Amino acid sequence: MPGPKELDPSSSPRALLGAELRHRREAAGLSQTELGAPLFVSGSFIGQLESGVRRMQMDQAVKLDEILDTGGFFTRNCAALKKSKYPDHFAEAAEAEARAEVIKQYSPQLIPGLLQTEAYARAVFHAYQPTAVDSVIHDLVVGRLERTQLLAHPTKPLLWAVLDEATLRRTVGGPAVMAEALRHLATLIRQRRVIVQVLPFSAGAHAALTGPLKLMAFADEPPLAYVDGLGVGQLKDDPATVRQYELTYDLLVASALSPAASLDWIESAAKEYDDEAQQL
Repeated sequence: MPGPKELDPSSSPRALLGAELRHRREAAGLSQTELGAPLFVSGSFIGQLESGVRRMQMDQAVKLDEILDTGGFFTRNCAALKKSKYPDHFAEAAEAEARAEVIKQYSPQLIPGLLQTEAYARAVFHAYQPTAVDSVIHDLVVGRLERTQLLAHPTKPLLWAVLDEATLRRTVGGPAVMAEALRHLATLIRQRRVIVQVLPFSAGAHAALTGPLKLMAFADEPPLAYVDGLGVGQLKDDPATVRQYELTYDLLVASALSPAASLDWIESAAKEYDDEAQQL
C-alpha cells in the first residue's frame, strides 16, 4: 500500500479531508487495513483517500463518521467536495485523467471527449439533452473543451485511442461537423500529439464488445481503469481487474489498423464527409 504522503491541507478540500482522515485514523489506533475492512475497501484504498488521490464517496463518509466518531465531519465536507462541473459518475475519473501520464482509451460509439471539437461536442450534448436550454448546453460544451486543454502540453499525457469504425461512421452533427472532427483528429496525429488506431468492422468480434474502456497510468499512483455506461461509471483500482482490462486493450490494439493505416482511413473519411457536405 502507498506510504504516507505529506499534504498541505490548505491546497484543496480533498487534501484537507485526507489529512483529517489520517489524523483521526491514527488517533483511533487503526491501520489503513483495519479501517478499510468495515467499508469493504482495501488498506490501499484508505491510503489513497488519505493522500488525496481518491475522492471520498458519500456512503464512505457516513461510515467513517460512524467508525471514527467525528460528529459528521466527513459527511459535511464530502458534500462540499461533490460540487463538480462533471456528472457524479464521471467526476473522479475526470480528476484522475488530469493527473495521468498515460491515457489509453477504447471508444465504440463516440470520438473521446479529449479529442472532440466544439461543434461535435455540442451535437453530442444536444442529443443527450434534446430539451435543454442553450445556456445548459453551453456550460456542458465549455466543460468539455476545458478537458481538451490537457493536450495543450506538447508531450503529456500520452494519449492512445482505439476508435471503433462505428465512431467515425456515425454522422454526429452532420457531414460538415464530422469532416471538421476528423480533420482535427488527423491534425493531432500528424503533430505526433496522440496515437489513434481504427478498429474496422472487418475485425469482427473483439475483446471489448460490451462497451468503452479507459486506462490511466500515473507517476506515483497505482494504475486505474474506468468503465462507463448510460449515466453510470466505475473507477477500478483492484490490480487484478486493471491487469485484465490492460489485456483487453492490448487485444484491441492487435485487432486494429496500424497508426499509419488509421491516419489514411481518417483522412479519407474526412474527405468523404467534406464531399457530402458540399452536396447539401
